[in-house]
Amino acid sequence: MEQRILKIALDTPLDFAFDYRWSGDADLSPVPQAGHLAAVPFGRREVVGVIAAIGEHSDLPQDKLKDVLAVRTQLAPLSAAWLALCRFAADYYQRPLGEVAIPGLPKNLRALKPLSLDRALKKLAKEESTHDATPADMPVLNAEQQQAADAIAAAEGFAPTLLYGVTGSGKTEVYLQAAVRILAHTAHTRNPAQILILVPEINLTPQLENNVRARFPGVTVATLHSGLAEGERMAHWLAAHLGQARIVLGTRLAILASLPHLKLIIIDEEHDPSYKQQEGLRYSARDLAVWRARQLAIPIVLGSATPSLETWHHAQSGRYRKLELRERAIKDAVLPAVRLIDMERDKPAEGITSTLIAALKRRLENGEQSLLFLNRRGYAPVINCDACGWVSNCTRCTAFMVLHKPENRLRCHHCSLELRIPKSCPTCGNVDLQPLGRGTQRIEENLQRVFPQARILRIDADSTRRKGSAQAAFDSVHRGDVDILIGTQMVAKGHDFKNLTLVGILNPDTALFSHDYRASERLFAQLMQVSGRAGRAAQKEGGSASEVLIQTRYPQHPLYGAVIAHDYDRFATALLEERAQAGLPPFIYQALLRAEARELPIALDFLQQASACVEHPGITINDPIPMTMTRVANVDRAQLLVECASRPALQAFLKVWMGALREIKTRARWSLEVDPVDI
Repeated sequence: MEQRILKIALDTPLDFAFDYRWSGDADLSPVPQAGHLAAVPFGRREVVGVIAAIGEHSDLPQDKLKDVLAVRTQLAPLSAAWLALCRFAADYYQRPLGEVAIPGLPKNLRALKPLSLDRALKKLAKEESTHDATPADMPVLNAEQQQAADAIAAAEGFAPTLLYGVTGSGKTEVYLQAAVRILAHTAHTRNPAQILILVPEINLTPQLENNVRARFPGVTVATLHSGLAEGERMAHWLAAHLGQARIVLGTRLAILASLPHLKLIIIDEEHDPSYKQQEGLRYSARDLAVWRARQLAIPIVLGSATPSLETWHHAQSGRYRKLELRERAIKDAVLPAVRLIDMERDKPAEGITSTLIAALKRRLENGEQSLLFLNRRGYAPVINCDACGWVSNCTRCTAFMVLHKPENRLRCHHCSLELRIPKSCPTCGNVDLQPLGRGTQRIEENLQRVFPQARILRIDADSTRRKGSAQAAFDSVHRGDVDILIGTQMVAKGHDFKNLTLVGILNPDTALFSHDYRASERLFAQLMQVSGRAGRAAQKEGGSASEVLIQTRYPQHPLYGAVIAHDYDRFATALLEERAQAGLPPFIYQALLRAEARELPIALDFLQQASACVEHPGITINDPIPMTMTRVANVDRAQLLVECASRPALQAFLKVWMGALREIKTRARWSLEVDPVDI
């Protein structure tokens, strides 16, 4: 019998691996390796963890160690490179290794029941056989696209590249044609290349998957996102882990997938905030992708029409190579003209100005599609009583209850509390309660009244709750079954609507005066992205020129001037200068300590202790303050911002600080976020 000490990472908040005994006959059973999964007892439960290391000795007495229940040696071990990625993420984001490594695995792998690898792979093979194997024609690239594809395909070693292209410039086609050459280069080698393509949202994966499958018939394609059923996710993860899937598409969680032969990473819409996880391990998939590319010495492409300021700064400083696509890919397709509608002169009726109504009417007469963008779902943000001033506040959050008229409900978008719409004011009994403001449901109702013959479709989180409903809705737009589309940020990026010639943008002004220093960057990106849905095809003879109409009360604001000029370069350069003068990212590095408790003083007291528990030369620790939305689901929240001009110095401080924080006795729950995006 042979005995080893296995150090196993488990999904617990404890920041170390646990020692277990393994005893086995090497002649009868395979010897465990680092990266294998193992079932072990933990307290009163039995759980699955990842073997992080193997040794001969433990610091604990032998009689204190428990035995490993089983090692899943039938599954190839997770690679040393994958373990290194998880260790980096755990170290950088100040989380236990198990909290990084385990949640990224399919639930079926984490279950104690025996694995059926053959069954999972047969499921994927059956799924692959249902896809059309007819190859799509490879479009001829324009000069800019060809230059970009050549540069990406020829890149060697760690080569971070910003593919900066206007909306509709054909960035996806550049990705695909570069991928063709990389896959072909290793097709007949022992370890054919794998390519990882990330998109920010689940609803963007079907369109991209269809394009990829049409371009690569016979190539196994895996998709990884939270919308998959567990059996599907298991099959696709296995195909990636075993090297069978040569192209892997996914959302942010796919960056932690096991890809033993990874040769290229592509981050589409790299600026999108959705790449930052906002619960648990608060990681940036984009930043981990860059680290993974450096670790493996492979190229990475970050594509966007409106790059994040961090990426733009790296490109301007020469750290990233910049490839530009200044023209739309389709011949005679031009960027839409952007016009502002001054709402002080053209007073809106039910949220829509007469100018925009007239533009919608022209598109309907020409058989063209229009999009109205309003990033606010529901019918109205709040209802109120004119008699006494009552408003529909959430009883559990510092937020309003949003009116959802079709469902006859008031709904809190933060804690999910739902109530029936009151028949009278709860305070004074007045029956005349009025909705204030407008959401997508109210705009839809108004348009149905103004254009009763039009085919109107609303796409938002409320209308696409059921699985598959979002894709069905987008398919109907692509087929031409929709005249006017109303949507939130779900429709703002990535979708190629060939017959859409008009975009109307409602109520963007609120972001101009946000306390969040990133608000203007995000608003500009959002406006440019949604504007880019118009005019993606060549103008038809007798058809309308593509146009974007923005309703605003501040037409002189410089942000709108940059949008009209489609001038991201000037806007980003000015914004970087402001950030440098104000000492804000990317010129400084931050971490945010959050605390929550049943009472706000408890959270603030913990943060006050945290600010003084460790000496911090060179580190700025700001005063504890309540969060903007102080109360959510009956829990009060506060935060403490830490800043430093040096990333290594901040990381060194955080390691010491985290140890001290764990020693503070408090009733508050707390968490640390490195590189926060919402402050």
